[in-house]
Amino acid sequence: MTGQKNILCVSNTTWEGFYTKSTVQIMSLLAEKNKVLFVEYPFTIKDMISSLAGKGRAPVSRMAGFSRRLVTKHPVPGVQVYHLVVPPVFPIEFIKIDSLYRLFLKINTSIYARSVRRSLRKLKMDTPICINAYNSIYGNNLIGSFNEKAHIFYCYDGPNSGRYGQKAVIADQGFAARADGVIVTSEFLATSLRPFNSEIHVVKNGVDFGLFSPFAKTEPNKIATRKKACYIGSIDQRFDTDTVEFAIKSLPEFDFEFTGDLMNKSVAHRLSNYPNVRFCPPVKPEEVPDLLSKCDVGLIPYLCNDYTKNIYPLKINEYLSVGVPVVLTSFADLPEFNQIVRFTKGREEFRDAVAGETESDNTDRIRERIRFASDNSWEKRAMLFEEIIDIIIENKK
Repeated sequence: MTGQKNILCVSNTTWEGFYTKSTVQIMSLLAEKNKVLFVEYPFTIKDMISSLAGKGRAPVSRMAGFSRRLVTKHPVPGVQVYHLVVPPVFPIEFIKIDSLYRLFLKINTSIYARSVRRSLRKLKMDTPICINAYNSIYGNNLIGSFNEKAHIFYCYDGPNSGRYGQKAVIADQGFAARADGVIVTSEFLATSLRPFNSEIHVVKNGVDFGLFSPFAKTEPNKIATRKKACYIGSIDQRFDTDTVEFAIKSLPEFDFEFTGDLMNKSVAHRLSNYPNVRFCPPVKPEEVPDLLSKCDVGLIPYLCNDYTKNIYPLKINEYLSVGVPVVLTSFADLPEFNQIVRFTKGREEFRDAVAGETESDNTDRIRERIRFASDNSWEKRAMLFEEIIDIIIENKK
């Protein structure tokens, strides 16, 4: 890595959480040789109230200024990332009147930018490179607010139209057009945003291979009387409940285990009554490898629609890192995985793949999965990410 940069990350995610986040992984690695300020997801007054009532996870004390808003995180020994929580902003996603929405967004942006500028001055981070991580709603108003050397849109998902409606689509496209460059996580995203910005680059998601590889399988479990099919990750509106339910009913000799944040309660409502189904609460990222190593097959059962076409799933390389066979629905075009995992169309094919992949598994296939995943480490992704930053800055001159 070239290093010695001031990097400001305007994030739409939190630093902590129950799952691996590409933004956190990339920024942690960039911080090895660069000065990085990570700005936490902009929590609202509503989030604050909800957390005070015990129903949320917002950092209330830091939001209110009762404890320090700017702290230091150490993702690994010897590496530090400056971490900022901004004051609470107004919830705006529900506002239907456009003029009112724009007014409160302007107020929110002012609160946000003022807090960030104060931290940049304190850290002596002049002319930073701003990486806006999927926060285009704010990004359109923040361009030029930090005397930044470049403003780069890191787009790792499609528009969040479920929350912001058409505003999200407009924001993503508008921000892509105004940014100095765009870094995306899939070829589909690159194609969809290229009409708005010619400076498009792809950095696909990776895996913390050093975390997962110590738990890698050496051979399939052929003596177990029951096989375990696992899904680890958020269970949300992307989850293909119909397909999974068909597999559960058709494969009573399998135990299906779902571990993660249950955001879509209807999934558990439909599936939890089956005797071969178990739902488990989310676990910390460092606990995931051991859980996966006990699985016979990993599942990624997303619905096939316009939203999921954008996805390059983080968990695919995590499953492979421990040698577990992977069965997916054909929700996205991921040709680099065609020879290493099983993409399926229809519930019968998904069911047959779950059974078939466990039955045909062998030592050679396990080794091939692990080798494949090792080439997709976050270290390699971060190196590419920084090389692209340099290219975007050079092309801006």
